[in-house]
Amino acid sequence: MAMRRTAVAAVAVLTLLTTWGGAHHTTAAAAPKTAKTAETAKAAKAAKAEEECGVLATGASAAAEQAVGAACGQIGVWYTWGGGHGQQPGPTYGQVDPSDPDSAHDPERVGFDCSGLVRYAYHRAVGGDPLPGNAYHQFHSPHVQQRFTAAQGTAPLLPGDLLAWGSGGSIHHIAIYLGAGKMVEARESGTRITVSDVRLGGDYAGAVRIAPATAPGTFSTWGTDVWTHEEPSTGSPRVHRFPGPTTVRIECQKHAQSVTAQGYTNDAWSYLPEYGAWITNIYIKGAAWLDGVPTCP
Repeated sequence: MAMRRTAVAAVAVLTLLTTWGGAHHTTAAAAPKTAKTAETAKAAKAAKAEEECGVLATGASAAAEQAVGAACGQIGVWYTWGGGHGQQPGPTYGQVDPSDPDSAHDPERVGFDCSGLVRYAYHRAVGGDPLPGNAYHQFHSPHVQQRFTAAQGTAPLLPGDLLAWGSGGSIHHIAIYLGAGKMVEARESGTRITVSDVRLGGDYAGAVRIAPATAPGTFSTWGTDVWTHEEPSTGSPRVHRFPGPTTVRIECQKHAQSVTAQGYTNDAWSYLPEYGAWITNIYIKGAAWLDGVPTCP
């Protein structure tokens, strides 16, 4: 009888060990899968935010639309407290915000805070450094063309307008309006630049519109379905298609392949730095050789 009990006990222990080992193995195997699922979800969220980011309403100036495009190009970049306030506009390592424990890793991350993103976006849109300083300085910038109160909501706003939050004369957050009740923002430590619904409650302080200054070398294309190319030649790979007239910035121009189109013949090509591509001057409004644009080296 004792031997039977011993055998039964041994079987029970063996069964328990087998079960525990299987459970342990399953848990260990599930961990990478869970992490992978989380990374996939994060990537999908970032892709959706990038897809949603853009000019979502009509009526904005070309400069404002370009500022929106520049900000949207930073979707997924880290928020870093103090980021974007280097000598030149652009992403930088952040700092620790003494009031926010989530900023502990900001000195290790390259990115923007809210005003750093606004600064960069309008630098890319109009050149120079038109909106330096923090959110307060930007909300009260001499470049402000028009102001909107909190009570007006989003009804009068256009893409590129700057929305601000704060009270008692203090502005602590600023974002760029996209249209359709959406904005792009660098919100807080531990998050990345993303598209958000406009938050009109709380201490929303209103919005401002920046004067549509024209960047040096800004021109307009004409025609429909116009392609740019990797090199100043129609035989080189295509890069970007302009479905209709588009405002572009031209860095320089050069003589290269002669092109005949739309009843014109021209061997001048212009380089578009925002697209990393060339376009024949035939499709740029202006003289055959553009005034004020330097020759490419």
